[in-house]
Amino acid sequence: MKKKTTKKKKRLLEAADICRLNVINSVAISPDETKAAYTMETVSDDKKKYFSRLFVADIKSGDTRQYTFGEISDHSPVWSPDGSQIAFISSRNKKSGIYVIPTTGGAERKLLEKDGSFSGLNWTPDGKELVFAFRYNDSHEITDEKEKKEPPLFRHITRLFYRLDGLGFLPKDRNHIWKVDVASGSSKQLTTGKHDEISPTVSPDGKWIAFISNRSANPDLYFLHDDLFIIPINGGKEKKIATPKGPMTAPLFSPDGKRIAYIGHDNPDDAWGVTNTHIWTVGINGRPAAKDLMPKYDRHAYDSTLGDIGEGVQANMMFWTPDGKKIYFSSSDLGSTHIFYVPSRGGLPTRVTHRKCHIRGFSMNGRGRTIAAVFSDLTVTTDLLVMPPVYQGDIKARILVSPNKEMFAGIDWPKTKELWFKAHDGLELQGWLVTPPGFNKNRKYPAILEIHGGPRTQYGFTFFHEMLLLATKGYVVFYTNPRGGVGRGETFADAITGCWGEIDYLDCMSATDFMEKLPFVNKNKLGVTGGSCGGFMTNWIVGHTNRFRAAVTQRSVVNLESFFGSSDMGYDLSKEFKGYPWTDQETYRKYSPLTFASKIKTPLLIIHSENDLRCSIEQAEQLFATLMMMKKKVEFIRFPGEPHGLSRHGRPDRRIARLNWILKWFDRYLK
Repeated sequence: MKKKTTKKKKRLLEAADICRLNVINSVAISPDETKAAYTMETVSDDKKKYFSRLFVADIKSGDTRQYTFGEISDHSPVWSPDGSQIAFISSRNKKSGIYVIPTTGGAERKLLEKDGSFSGLNWTPDGKELVFAFRYNDSHEITDEKEKKEPPLFRHITRLFYRLDGLGFLPKDRNHIWKVDVASGSSKQLTTGKHDEISPTVSPDGKWIAFISNRSANPDLYFLHDDLFIIPINGGKEKKIATPKGPMTAPLFSPDGKRIAYIGHDNPDDAWGVTNTHIWTVGINGRPAAKDLMPKYDRHAYDSTLGDIGEGVQANMMFWTPDGKKIYFSSSDLGSTHIFYVPSRGGLPTRVTHRKCHIRGFSMNGRGRTIAAVFSDLTVTTDLLVMPPVYQGDIKARILVSPNKEMFAGIDWPKTKELWFKAHDGLELQGWLVTPPGFNKNRKYPAILEIHGGPRTQYGFTFFHEMLLLATKGYVVFYTNPRGGVGRGETFADAITGCWGEIDYLDCMSATDFMEKLPFVNKNKLGVTGGSCGGFMTNWIVGHTNRFRAAVTQRSVVNLESFFGSSDMGYDLSKEFKGYPWTDQETYRKYSPLTFASKIKTPLLIIHSENDLRCSIEQAEQLFATLMMMKKKVEFIRFPGEPHGLSRHGRPDRRIARLNWILKWFDRYLK
């Protein structure tokens, strides 16, 4: 007689599961392409901290080994040229430093520790030195540890750009290029002055360092006027390489050292992400001249897909093949982020990855025959894959690490489906519909419209805990890509320039029309929510229609006039709206949701972080005070100490609380 097997009952997704995820947040493949180093982030038991530790996976066997331990935050691993060591940046005991560890295992060795921030870690080709960018904190000259923790007596501000969301007030020091000797740990600063120098990269012969710096008369005001420079490896006279004015990032020498590739564009007046960033190359002496390798490619050469499981993957943004004939990069297109390559002499890009997915970061090295990639899709958080670098290479991909496989197997998941629908003017728009576990098409469900921020970003084929949680709790969730986002070309992105709340509002209403016509949706129980520019749109919607029974606005824009001065980047509105609050007050008020507050009848929950420097807390305070004075149904949830990115990487317990408040509000009015 056969033994009776009982199938273990699956549980439902919870808000707290956001803190149970293991998230791969950096990747680097070894020079011989036999191993992949990666860092993986976890949450502390008290749900108040994140830790990130270094691991190495064997590409052939799939075996993994943990290299670092403890309450630490490791990131940005880079292999030495001979593959014998891995260097990485780490924060330990509230200090940052550079560490190296033998790839055979053993204890890591601290090379350098300073009171400041490190970035752009590179080995020299001989493996003897590491090059990096570094900026001191203002506290680095204070020796008393107690005094370091106290706020300054006052802050004397002389710069327009003096704070940044997630970092706070910027130090007086600037980023400069440094190097450190691996054997001795002795370091040397290679650049000085009043400008930032970032993104260092070392030439194949080890003689030069290329970096990016904005040397305009006012870098804060003209912050997209970047230039490319090279300096000798030991420091000395820098040389500017002729390139068009515009933003640039991720410079990388060609294998023969004669050219430098970078990601950028030539429109320094576009501060809001309409102009496509592409792969450019330039000769190290300015000849051949700087050239856009893919002028006919109507997409950005970077990842713009939104999710809620971390701040992204730290890895190089592009890679040359060893023969110098191709350059690999990532690009977002119609909800996916794929790996592409473009001929280094120019031409149309070729897509490597085939599936509808989100490549969160990837790495190439050595012979250029293998890609290690951090992969996500609608059901996968961050799997580590290896694949060949050819067209549809992901069909032959192997999973090296699937850090949440066991937990996911025990959950009864909602179902997510891509759908296309027509806007009011006939344009096809993309969206994703999420239905609850145990979905019954004969039932009527309350439904929620989710709106992305940016605005120049996209929703897509990536894991989104918030959408899945709302569906698990009994809601049909619909999230879409209205005009103004990216992934569909410059015309699509430019459709809202200077007129937020017009065509994008109509697209959101078309999405709502589509959603409420679904036979299983209760059109009398609709909710709407969004964050940042999605919060702007939520505010705008409830000021222009009463079709929603409840709304949750998050980290939102309310008043464009005050946003101009209170946001860390608010002054850039002058480029988006082609004017200033003092010259075009009518325009700023016309497109401010606060102007229409008196028309709001929808019960509104306002969620905002008190340390949000992108959309300052004063935006939420204005809306709350106005609606309270008007005796509207409104409540206000404030999260102390949190930045704009609370939903993605805020303190874990506060991320849980945020999700629970969204659910409480919708449950109150939609169930």
